[in-house]
Amino acid sequence: MPKSPETTEPIAEIEPLILRLRGQRVIIDSELAQIYGTTTKKLNQQVSRNRARFPPDFMLRLHEDEKSELVTSCDRFSKLKHSSVLPQAFTEHGALMIASVLNSPRAVEMSVFVVRAFVRFRSILAQHEEFAQRLSELESRIASHDESIRGIVTSLRSLLANDRQTPIRSIGFQTREE
Repeated sequence: MPKSPETTEPIAEIEPLILRLRGQRVIIDSELAQIYGTTTKKLNQQVSRNRARFPPDFMLRLHEDEKSELVTSCDRFSKLKHSSVLPQAFTEHGALMIASVLNSPRAVEMSVFVVRAFVRFRSILAQHEEFAQRLSELESRIASHDESIRGIVTSLRSLLANDRQTPIRSIGFQTREE
């Protein structure tokens, strides 16, 4: 977690906090509150007071099974285990909106880093997708090359088999005695 706004590389500290949930990249409310220098309670109060600013594509409320999976798979969410309140998850736009609602200097400053972390995450994902596509193209090329090589090997074997059956003629000038 970024300890202060002066942290030299807050983007690198924010990136691991981004999770993939229901096909979207999100940050859980408690971690976003920590980034923005506030409490989770205050953050969620501001969301409740400004409900119109948080449509479903900006914020998700986790289901019980999602919360359980989060607690089991990530040690950093162990505090959520006994919480009766289901956590909220904010998309890139929701994280930016909550910074404007909180309106503290720390939230405004850190919102830039949060957005940059999401952008960097997106570009890394795009690079992986491009790499996966190129790998698929390479596999299909290799498959067609394999078929061509099999055909060449089969042709060579048939030529070798035919060649063994015919007597070998000497090349060059020969006398009748030979």
